[in-house]
Amino acid sequence: MLDARTIEIVKSTVPLLESANTALTDHFYRRMFRDNPELKDIFNLSHQASGRQPAALFSAVLAYAKNIDNPAVLDAAVERIAHKHTGFAIQPAQYDIVGHHLLETIKELAPDAATPEVIDAWAQAYGALAGIFIGREEQLYQASEAKAGGWRGTRAFVVKEKKQESEQITSFLLVPADGGPVADYRPGQYLNLHLDAAGLAHKEYRQYSLCQAPNGRDYRIAVKREPGGVASGFLHDQVAEGDVLQVLPPAGDFFLEVAADTPVVLISGGVGQTPMRAMLDHLLGQGHAAPLHWLHACENGAQHAFGDDIRQRRQAHPNLETHVWYREPAARDRPAEDFDATGLMDLNKVKDRILLPGAHYYFCGPLPFMAMVKEQLSAWGIADDRLHYEVFGPHQSL
Repeated sequence: MLDARTIEIVKSTVPLLESANTALTDHFYRRMFRDNPELKDIFNLSHQASGRQPAALFSAVLAYAKNIDNPAVLDAAVERIAHKHTGFAIQPAQYDIVGHHLLETIKELAPDAATPEVIDAWAQAYGALAGIFIGREEQLYQASEAKAGGWRGTRAFVVKEKKQESEQITSFLLVPADGGPVADYRPGQYLNLHLDAAGLAHKEYRQYSLCQAPNGRDYRIAVKREPGGVASGFLHDQVAEGDVLQVLPPAGDFFLEVAADTPVVLISGGVGQTPMRAMLDHLLGQGHAAPLHWLHACENGAQHAFGDDIRQRRQAHPNLETHVWYREPAARDRPAEDFDATGLMDLNKVKDRILLPGAHYYFCGPLPFMAMVKEQLSAWGIADDRLHYEVFGPHQSL
């Protein structure tokens, strides 16, 4: 427990943090990678280059400083980040490295303000936060290991099937090399891959949403080829059926959790449909009798993954309705068969169908897409506790 003086000092540094903005975290990452280059094998360097990771870390540091006297308000963010950390197999010793570079960054960027008292307060504050993460992550590691078919650390999986689902998306069916069972997971969670090969400059950790319901035998993920994407390019171009990948246990705080009589609306853009597919697969497999809606948006038929599968499910399940938007349909795309509307997704066009009493709404896709979905649903008066979404990459809020 932090004492009142420490809390007072940390909160007094909030204006300094705000004035530094992401210069603080940019400097932090530069010095950490300089002095501890081994951490380049853990952090996603693409997110470093794009600025998303420094921005996410700055937001987290600032939020912690502002709420250090009431850290419970950060519980949801802590849970999300802790799940992400288990996908990188983060260990307690690595928190010491991060803490050292954070304090040194404060000293270097604000030498006049970084008095011994300020540095001591931040050291105590960081230690308290690190303790929260270390404790929660250990709980998650133990829970994964204790499950039937569960494990800790990496486990070898064989690529049983590699299938191109669209121009940009390829799915991979993974089975354990040891022939044993695999742990169940909550539909919506992701699988963690540890990629280590001669063709990669660094080891790469990546999370990919599981896109089928748990079955105890295998896992299926779907990977979009990202422009310049190191990991996605490696998986698309280098990994073949029969190859072995190192896999960490499923994780994630975004998952389906509804009663049997709850209407569910699944909304996705592009590859954001992958966790939605696991949810839909689970709901249909459980015989969910309440109304189900599948809303999806993509560029055109060439980029529409799993379209035939969803159409077949709609025909087989009367309580499932679907609505698909193509932004710019190609000449071969068939209206009313392949897609239902053109342009960007507009939920107001289907409001009378999906605004249902007690319904829960799950959505995933690019950040602007999800911001639009949340804005439209919130404008209808839907409470936040019925809106659930997943952000790919560094933690961010809509």
